[in-house]
Amino acid sequence: METNPSPPHAEEDGAEDSGKEMVSPEAYIKHPLQNSLYNHIQLSSNLMSGCDYSLFKDGIEPMWEDERNKRGGRWLITLTKQQRRLDLDRFWLETLLCLVGEAFDDYSDDVCGAVVNIRNKGDKIAVWTSDYENREAVTHIGRVYKERLGLPMKMTIGYQSHADTATKSGSTTKNKFVV
Repeated sequence: METNPSPPHAEEDGAEDSGKEMVSPEAYIKHPLQNSLYNHIQLSSNLMSGCDYSLFKDGIEPMWEDERNKRGGRWLITLTKQQRRLDLDRFWLETLLCLVGEAFDDYSDDVCGAVVNIRNKGDKIAVWTSDYENREAVTHIGRVYKERLGLPMKMTIGYQSHADTATKSGSTTKNKFVV
């Protein structure tokens, strides 16, 4: 079988002409993804009511009862019906990028995952953390998350412990923290 090799100087000539050195793609890899995988999926705003998406670190189930979640809680963003069209997909994508990019500095290890819930009465997005008693981590994550979503300073978002949510009486859970 015969091959057709490129001319002997092709790579050298291209590199010389551009004034740039050829670099292998491996040299650009700075931080391989260890905790998540993203594929092309349907936009959240196109899901039927009652559907959820969740993205969690390897080995963590998107359930309160999971060992890494049960002492934790969530920063909760509740959207109006109008926001499904205006903000939902952008907020969810930014949430995913925060998780994948480990945007929460030294406290990224405290983040377990995120969930988007599509509901008739209003959609919800939440970032779940591992320990609601770690005030410094929780508030830092909340401040960074609010900033990354581009929410106005005057708007507050609340953090709820999973324990309080699981044992709530009535339709609302008391916030442990707000930013």
